[in-house]
Amino acid sequence: MTAETRDRIQQYIDYLLENSSAEKPMWNKEMILQGRPNKWNYIDGCMITALLSLYDITGEERYFKFAKDFVDYFVQEDGSIKTYDIKEYNLDNINTASNLFFLYEKTGENKYKLALDHVREQLTGMPRTKEGSFWHKEIYPNQVWLDGLYMAEPFYMKYETLFNKMEKCNDVIHQFENVEKNMKDPKTGLYYHGYDESREMYWADTETGCSPNFWLRSLGWFTLALVETAQATDESLYYEKRYLQKLLENLADALAPFQDESGMFYQVVDHPEAEGNYLETSGTALISYAILKAVRLGFLTPRYAEMGERAFDGIVDKYLSENEDGTLKLSGICLVAGLGGKQHRDGSLEYYFSEPVVENEAKGVAPFLLAYTEMIRRAD
Repeated sequence: MTAETRDRIQQYIDYLLENSSAEKPMWNKEMILQGRPNKWNYIDGCMITALLSLYDITGEERYFKFAKDFVDYFVQEDGSIKTYDIKEYNLDNINTASNLFFLYEKTGENKYKLALDHVREQLTGMPRTKEGSFWHKEIYPNQVWLDGLYMAEPFYMKYETLFNKMEKCNDVIHQFENVEKNMKDPKTGLYYHGYDESREMYWADTETGCSPNFWLRSLGWFTLALVETAQATDESLYYEKRYLQKLLENLADALAPFQDESGMFYQVVDHPEAEGNYLETSGTALISYAILKAVRLGFLTPRYAEMGERAFDGIVDKYLSENEDGTLKLSGICLVAGLGGKQHRDGSLEYYFSEPVVENEAKGVAPFLLAYTEMIRRAD
Protein backbone atom coordinates (compact mmCIF):
# COMPACT_ATOMS: atom_id res chain seq x y z
CA MET A 1 0.00 0.00 0.00
CA THR A 2 1.55 3.27 -1.12
CA ALA A 3 1.53 6.50 0.88
CA GLU A 4 -0.70 7.99 -1.81
CA THR A 5 -3.27 5.20 -1.38
CA ARG A 6 -3.19 5.65 2.38
CA ASP A 7 -3.81 9.39 2.01
CA ARG A 8 -6.72 8.77 -0.37
CA ILE A 9 -8.36 6.32 2.01
CA GLN A 10 -7.95 8.73 4.92
CA GLN A 11 -9.70 11.39 2.84
CA TYR A 12 -12.46 8.93 2.07
CA ILE A 13 -12.94 8.11 5.77
CA ASP A 14 -13.17 11.83 6.60
CA TYR A 15 -15.78 12.27 3.86
CA LEU A 16 -17.90 9.44 5.24
CA LEU A 17 -17.79 10.69 8.83
CA GLU A 18 -18.49 14.31 7.91
CA ASN A 19 -21.67 13.25 6.15
CA SER A 20 -22.98 10.70 8.65
CA SER A 21 -24.67 10.47 12.03
CA ALA A 22 -26.59 7.79 13.90
CA GLU A 23 -29.81 9.25 12.55
CA LYS A 24 -28.57 9.46 8.96
CA PRO A 25 -25.50 7.42 8.07
CA MET A 26 -24.64 8.02 4.41
CA TRP A 27 -23.29 4.48 4.11
CA ASN A 28 -26.60 2.72 4.88
CA LYS A 29 -28.07 2.64 1.39
CA GLU A 30 -30.82 0.21 2.34
CA MET A 31 -32.20 2.66 4.89
CA ILE A 32 -31.88 5.58 2.49
CA LEU A 33 -33.65 3.75 -0.34
CA GLN A 34 -36.44 2.61 1.98
CA GLY A 35 -36.91 6.14 3.30
CA ARG A 36 -37.22 4.92 6.89
CA PRO A 37 -35.67 6.21 10.14
CA ASN A 38 -32.48 4.44 11.09
CA LYS A 39 -32.57 1.55 13.54
CA TRP A 40 -30.23 -0.92 15.26
CA ASN A 41 -28.73 -2.93 12.39
CA TYR A 42 -25.67 -4.92 11.36
CA ILE A 43 -24.81 -2.60 8.45
CA ASP A 44 -24.01 0.27 10.82
CA GLY A 45 -22.53 -2.20 13.27
CA CYS A 46 -19.88 -3.21 10.76
CA MET A 47 -18.95 0.43 10.21
CA ILE A 48 -18.62 1.04 13.94
CA THR A 49 -16.38 -2.03 14.17
CA ALA A 50 -14.17 -0.53 11.47
CA LEU A 51 -13.97 2.83 13.26
CA LEU A 52 -13.09 1.18 16.58
CA SER A 53 -10.37 -0.76 14.78
CA LEU A 54 -9.04 2.48 13.31
CA TYR A 55 -9.03 3.96 16.80
CA ASP A 56 -7.26 0.91 18.17
CA ILE A 57 -4.32 1.25 15.79
CA THR A 58 -4.11 5.05 15.42
CA GLY A 59 -5.20 6.29 18.85
CA GLU A 60 -7.16 9.08 17.16
CA GLU A 61 -9.93 10.01 19.60
CA ARG A 62 -12.26 11.24 16.85
CA TYR A 63 -12.84 7.66 15.72
CA PHE A 64 -13.71 6.54 19.22
CA LYS A 65 -15.94 9.55 19.85
CA PHE A 66 -17.89 9.03 16.63
CA ALA A 67 -18.34 5.30 17.38
CA LYS A 68 -19.39 5.88 20.99
CA ASP A 69 -21.81 8.67 20.11
CA PHE A 70 -23.31 6.49 17.38
CA VAL A 71 -23.84 3.53 19.71
CA ASP A 72 -25.08 5.76 22.55
CA TYR A 73 -27.88 6.99 20.29
CA PHE A 74 -29.32 3.48 20.63
CA VAL A 75 -28.07 2.10 23.96
CA GLN A 76 -29.93 3.54 26.96
CA GLU A 77 -28.71 3.76 30.56
CA ASP A 78 -30.78 0.74 31.61
CA GLY A 79 -29.23 -1.38 28.86
CA SER A 80 -32.27 -1.30 26.60
CA ILE A 81 -31.58 -0.66 22.93
CA LYS A 82 -33.72 1.72 20.95
CA THR A 83 -35.53 -0.01 18.02
CA TYR A 84 -34.13 -3.48 18.95
CA ASP A 85 -36.68 -6.24 19.55
CA ILE A 86 -35.46 -9.58 20.89
CA LYS A 87 -38.61 -11.32 19.69
CA GLU A 88 -37.82 -10.49 16.09
CA TYR A 89 -35.32 -13.37 16.44
CA ASN A 90 -33.03 -12.09 13.71
CA LEU A 91 -29.35 -13.09 13.90
CA ASP A 92 -28.36 -9.93 12.00
CA ASN A 93 -29.30 -7.91 15.10
CA ILE A 94 -26.71 -9.70 17.22
CA ASN A 95 -23.71 -8.46 15.25
CA THR A 96 -23.86 -4.79 16.24
CA ALA A 97 -23.67 -5.74 19.91
CA SER A 98 -20.16 -7.12 19.42
CA ASN A 99 -18.96 -3.51 19.58
CA LEU A 100 -20.29 -3.28 23.15
CA PHE A 101 -17.47 -5.50 24.42
CA PHE A 102 -14.90 -2.89 23.34
CA LEU A 103 -16.93 0.01 24.72
CA TYR A 104 -17.50 -1.73 28.04
CA GLU A 105 -13.82 -2.59 28.43
CA LYS A 106 -12.77 0.92 27.45
CA THR A 107 -15.24 2.95 29.53
CA GLY A 108 -16.50 0.61 32.27
CA GLU A 109 -20.00 2.03 31.74
CA ASN A 110 -22.47 -0.50 33.08
CA LYS A 111 -25.08 0.21 30.42
CA TYR A 112 -22.92 -1.63 27.88
CA LYS A 113 -22.80 -4.76 30.06
CA LEU A 114 -26.57 -4.56 30.58
CA ALA A 115 -27.04 -4.24 26.83
CA LEU A 116 -24.77 -7.24 26.22
CA ASP A 117 -26.89 -9.26 28.65
CA HIS A 118 -30.03 -8.10 26.86
CA VAL A 119 -28.78 -9.20 23.46
CA ARG A 120 -27.55 -12.51 24.85
CA GLU A 121 -31.14 -13.27 25.87
CA GLN A 122 -32.08 -13.41 22.20
CA LEU A 123 -29.84 -16.42 21.64
CA THR A 124 -31.52 -18.28 24.53
CA GLY A 125 -34.88 -18.09 22.77
CA MET A 126 -33.60 -18.30 19.21
CA PRO A 127 -35.39 -21.00 17.19
CA ARG A 128 -33.14 -23.83 16.00
CA THR A 129 -32.96 -26.67 13.51
CA LYS A 130 -33.35 -30.19 14.86
CA GLU A 131 -29.54 -30.48 14.74
CA GLY A 132 -29.18 -27.42 16.96
CA SER A 133 -28.27 -24.62 14.54
CA PHE A 134 -29.89 -21.21 14.91
CA TRP A 135 -32.41 -20.32 12.23
CA HIS A 136 -31.14 -17.29 10.36
CA LYS A 137 -34.34 -15.45 11.22
CA GLU A 138 -37.69 -16.52 12.65
CA ILE A 139 -39.25 -15.56 9.31
CA TYR A 140 -37.00 -18.16 7.61
CA PRO A 141 -37.95 -21.42 9.37
CA ASN A 142 -35.43 -24.30 9.39
CA GLN A 143 -32.90 -22.26 7.41
CA VAL A 144 -29.20 -21.72 8.10
CA TRP A 145 -27.39 -19.02 6.09
CA LEU A 146 -23.62 -18.57 6.10
CA ASP A 147 -24.13 -14.90 6.96
CA GLY A 148 -25.60 -15.85 10.31
CA LEU A 149 -22.43 -17.56 11.50
CA TYR A 150 -20.67 -14.19 11.43
CA MET A 151 -23.64 -12.29 12.83
CA ALA A 152 -23.98 -14.43 15.95
CA GLU A 153 -21.13 -16.82 16.73
CA PRO A 154 -18.23 -14.44 17.54
CA PHE A 155 -20.56 -12.58 19.93
CA TYR A 156 -21.83 -15.84 21.43
CA MET A 157 -18.33 -17.24 21.99
CA LYS A 158 -16.99 -14.02 23.48
CA TYR A 159 -19.94 -13.56 25.82
CA GLU A 160 -19.75 -17.12 27.09
CA THR A 161 -16.00 -16.83 27.61
CA LEU A 162 -16.11 -13.51 29.45
CA PHE A 163 -19.35 -13.67 31.38
CA ASN A 164 -20.77 -17.19 31.53
CA LYS A 165 -17.87 -19.44 32.58
CA MET A 166 -17.66 -20.79 28.99
CA GLU A 167 -20.85 -22.79 29.58
CA LYS A 168 -22.16 -22.72 25.99
CA CYS A 169 -18.89 -22.57 24.05
CA ASN A 170 -19.38 -26.08 22.71
CA ASP A 171 -22.75 -25.01 21.33
CA VAL A 172 -20.90 -22.46 19.20
CA ILE A 173 -18.53 -25.12 17.86
CA HIS A 174 -21.42 -27.48 17.15
CA GLN A 175 -23.01 -24.91 14.87
CA PHE A 176 -19.84 -24.74 12.77
CA GLU A 177 -19.77 -28.54 12.67
CA ASN A 178 -23.30 -28.53 11.30
CA VAL A 179 -22.35 -26.06 8.58
CA GLU A 180 -19.33 -28.14 7.59
CA LYS A 181 -21.47 -31.27 7.43
CA ASN A 182 -24.47 -29.80 5.63
CA MET A 183 -23.23 -26.86 3.52
CA LYS A 184 -19.71 -27.69 2.35
CA ASP A 185 -19.34 -28.81 -1.26
CA PRO A 186 -17.07 -31.89 -1.39
CA LYS A 187 -15.79 -31.04 -4.87
CA THR A 188 -14.68 -27.43 -4.47
CA GLY A 189 -14.43 -27.08 -0.69
CA LEU A 190 -16.65 -23.99 -0.91
CA TYR A 191 -19.85 -23.52 1.11
CA TYR A 192 -23.34 -22.93 -0.24
CA HIS A 193 -25.14 -19.72 0.76
CA GLY A 194 -28.08 -21.38 2.48
CA TYR A 195 -29.40 -24.67 3.85
CA ASP A 196 -33.01 -25.67 4.50
CA GLU A 197 -33.26 -28.59 6.90
CA SER A 198 -36.85 -29.26 5.80
CA ARG A 199 -35.97 -29.26 2.06
CA GLU A 200 -39.30 -27.46 1.52
CA MET A 201 -38.06 -24.13 0.12
CA TYR A 202 -38.12 -23.82 -3.66
CA TRP A 203 -34.42 -22.88 -3.69
CA ALA A 204 -33.31 -25.94 -1.71
CA ASP A 205 -31.94 -29.08 -3.35
CA THR A 206 -34.31 -31.91 -2.48
CA GLU A 207 -31.41 -34.17 -1.45
CA THR A 208 -28.90 -31.85 0.21
CA GLY A 209 -31.15 -28.97 1.29
CA CYS A 210 -28.57 -26.49 -0.03
CA SER A 211 -29.11 -23.46 -2.24
CA PRO A 212 -27.66 -23.75 -5.77
CA ASN A 213 -24.64 -21.43 -5.74
CA PHE A 214 -21.62 -20.03 -3.91
CA TRP A 215 -22.37 -16.36 -3.21
CA LEU A 216 -19.20 -14.40 -2.57
CA ARG A 217 -20.31 -12.21 0.32
CA SER A 218 -21.76 -15.13 2.25
CA LEU A 219 -18.40 -16.88 1.89
CA GLY A 220 -16.72 -13.70 3.09
CA TRP A 221 -18.92 -13.53 6.17
CA PHE A 222 -18.22 -17.19 6.91
CA THR A 223 -14.46 -16.78 6.50
CA LEU A 224 -14.51 -13.89 8.95
CA ALA A 225 -16.78 -15.82 11.31
CA LEU A 226 -14.11 -18.52 11.55
CA VAL A 227 -11.39 -15.98 12.30
CA GLU A 228 -13.28 -13.97 14.89
CA THR A 229 -14.83 -16.96 16.63
CA ALA A 230 -11.40 -18.59 16.85
CA GLN A 231 -10.04 -15.33 18.27
CA ALA A 232 -12.76 -15.33 20.93
CA THR A 233 -12.17 -19.00 21.82
CA ASP A 234 -10.14 -19.49 24.97
CA GLU A 235 -6.89 -21.42 24.62
CA SER A 236 -8.15 -23.94 27.16
CA LEU A 237 -10.48 -25.15 24.38
CA TYR A 238 -7.40 -26.30 22.49
CA TYR A 239 -8.98 -28.75 20.06
CA GLU A 240 -12.03 -26.61 19.41
CA LYS A 241 -9.88 -23.60 18.56
CA ARG A 242 -7.71 -25.69 16.21
CA TYR A 243 -10.84 -27.10 14.59
CA LEU A 244 -11.95 -23.58 13.62
CA GLN A 245 -8.46 -22.77 12.38
CA LYS A 246 -8.39 -25.92 10.23
CA LEU A 247 -11.77 -25.06 8.70
CA LEU A 248 -10.34 -21.63 7.95
CA GLU A 249 -7.19 -22.98 6.33
CA ASN A 250 -9.21 -25.40 4.19
CA LEU A 251 -11.56 -22.62 3.09
CA ALA A 252 -8.67 -20.29 2.20
CA ASP A 253 -7.19 -23.08 0.09
CA ALA A 254 -10.57 -23.64 -1.58
CA LEU A 255 -10.98 -19.95 -2.39
CA ALA A 256 -7.47 -19.46 -3.77
CA PRO A 257 -8.08 -21.03 -7.23
CA PHE A 258 -11.01 -18.67 -7.79
CA GLN A 259 -9.09 -15.45 -7.09
CA ASP A 260 -9.04 -13.41 -10.29
CA GLU A 261 -5.77 -12.08 -11.72
CA SER A 262 -6.97 -8.66 -10.52
CA GLY A 263 -6.87 -9.98 -6.95
CA MET A 264 -10.65 -9.80 -6.58
CA PHE A 265 -13.36 -12.46 -6.56
CA TYR A 266 -16.57 -12.75 -8.56
CA GLN A 267 -20.09 -12.25 -7.22
CA VAL A 268 -20.77 -15.95 -7.83
CA VAL A 269 -17.36 -17.34 -7.06
CA ASP A 270 -17.02 -20.32 -9.37
CA HIS A 271 -18.65 -18.90 -12.52
CA PRO A 272 -16.35 -16.09 -13.72
CA GLU A 273 -17.36 -16.82 -17.31
CA ALA A 274 -21.10 -16.38 -16.74
CA GLU A 275 -22.77 -13.44 -18.49
CA GLY A 276 -23.62 -10.80 -15.90
CA ASN A 277 -21.08 -11.94 -13.31
CA TYR A 278 -18.77 -9.24 -11.97
CA LEU A 279 -15.89 -8.63 -9.59
CA GLU A 280 -17.56 -7.70 -6.31
CA THR A 281 -16.18 -5.46 -3.58
CA SER A 282 -17.81 -6.50 -0.31
CA GLY A 283 -17.04 -10.21 -0.47
CA THR A 284 -13.51 -9.57 -1.71
CA ALA A 285 -12.92 -7.13 1.15
CA LEU A 286 -14.26 -9.57 3.74
CA ILE A 287 -11.91 -12.27 2.50
CA SER A 288 -9.00 -9.82 2.40
CA TYR A 289 -9.62 -8.70 5.97
CA ALA A 290 -10.22 -12.21 7.30
CA ILE A 291 -7.09 -13.64 5.70
CA LEU A 292 -4.83 -10.77 6.78
CA LYS A 293 -6.17 -10.83 10.32
CA ALA A 294 -5.78 -14.61 10.50
CA VAL A 295 -2.13 -14.32 9.44
CA ARG A 296 -1.51 -11.64 12.08
CA LEU A 297 -3.11 -13.81 14.78
CA GLY A 298 -1.13 -16.87 13.69
CA PHE A 299 -4.19 -18.82 12.54
CA LEU A 300 -2.75 -18.98 9.01
CA THR A 301 0.88 -19.14 7.95
CA PRO A 302 2.46 -16.00 6.43
CA ARG A 303 2.23 -17.37 2.89
CA TYR A 304 -1.51 -16.59 2.87
CA ALA A 305 -0.88 -12.86 3.33
CA GLU A 306 -0.31 -12.37 -0.37
CA MET A 307 -3.86 -13.53 -1.03
CA GLY A 308 -5.26 -10.89 1.32
CA GLU A 309 -3.01 -8.12 0.02
CA ARG A 310 -3.83 -8.87 -3.62
CA ALA A 311 -7.53 -8.74 -2.83
CA PHE A 312 -7.19 -5.35 -1.12
CA ASP A 313 -5.05 -3.89 -3.90
CA GLY A 314 -7.51 -5.20 -6.48
CA ILE A 315 -10.35 -3.26 -4.87
CA VAL A 316 -8.30 -0.07 -4.72
CA ASP A 317 -7.30 -0.37 -8.37
CA LYS A 318 -10.74 -1.18 -9.73
CA TYR A 319 -13.31 0.47 -7.51
CA LEU A 320 -11.83 3.30 -5.41
CA SER A 321 -12.22 6.37 -7.63
CA GLU A 322 -13.07 10.07 -7.66
CA ASN A 323 -16.39 11.81 -8.21
CA GLU A 324 -16.51 14.91 -10.39
CA ASP A 325 -16.31 17.11 -7.27
CA GLY A 326 -13.10 15.40 -6.15
CA THR A 327 -14.66 13.31 -3.38
CA LEU A 328 -13.94 9.59 -3.36
CA LYS A 329 -16.31 6.68 -3.85
CA LEU A 330 -16.08 2.92 -3.41
CA SER A 331 -18.07 1.07 -6.05
CA GLY A 332 -18.86 -2.50 -7.10
CA ILE A 333 -20.88 -3.35 -3.98
CA CYS A 334 -23.83 -5.74 -4.17
CA LEU A 335 -26.58 -3.96 -2.23
CA VAL A 336 -28.25 -7.05 -0.82
CA ALA A 337 -28.82 -10.71 -1.62
CA GLY A 338 -30.82 -13.37 0.16
CA LEU A 339 -32.96 -16.45 -0.34
CA GLY A 340 -36.75 -16.76 -0.46
CA GLY A 341 -38.98 -13.89 0.63
CA LYS A 342 -41.52 -11.93 -1.37
CA GLN A 343 -38.99 -11.32 -4.15
CA HIS A 344 -38.81 -15.06 -4.92
CA ARG A 345 -35.03 -15.10 -4.50
CA ASP A 346 -34.15 -18.52 -5.88
CA GLY A 347 -30.36 -18.53 -5.51
CA SER A 348 -29.80 -18.81 -9.27
CA LEU A 349 -26.99 -17.10 -11.15
CA GLU A 350 -29.55 -14.77 -12.71
CA TYR A 351 -30.83 -13.80 -9.28
CA TYR A 352 -27.41 -12.92 -7.85
CA PHE A 353 -26.59 -10.87 -10.95
CA SER A 354 -29.91 -9.00 -10.78
CA GLU A 355 -29.47 -7.34 -7.40
CA PRO A 356 -28.44 -3.64 -7.50
CA VAL A 357 -24.74 -2.75 -7.50
CA VAL A 358 -24.10 0.44 -5.54
CA GLU A 359 -21.33 2.65 -4.17
CA ASN A 360 -20.37 3.84 -0.66
CA GLU A 361 -22.49 1.14 0.99
CA ALA A 362 -21.33 -0.12 4.36
CA LYS A 363 -21.49 -3.82 3.50
CA GLY A 364 -18.58 -3.04 1.19
CA VAL A 365 -17.07 0.02 2.85
CA ALA A 366 -16.75 -1.47 6.35
CA PRO A 367 -14.89 -4.65 5.32
CA PHE A 368 -12.70 -2.53 3.04
CA LEU A 369 -11.77 -0.25 5.95
CA LEU A 370 -11.15 -3.26 8.19
CA ALA A 371 -8.85 -4.72 5.54
CA TYR A 372 -7.19 -1.29 5.41
CA THR A 373 -6.47 -1.48 9.16
CA GLU A 374 -4.72 -4.81 8.60
CA MET A 375 -2.69 -3.29 5.76
CA ILE A 376 -1.66 -0.48 8.13
CA ARG A 377 -0.63 -3.01 10.77
CA ARG A 378 1.53 -4.81 8.21
CA ALA A 379 3.12 -1.55 7.01
CA ASP A 380 3.77 -0.26 10.51
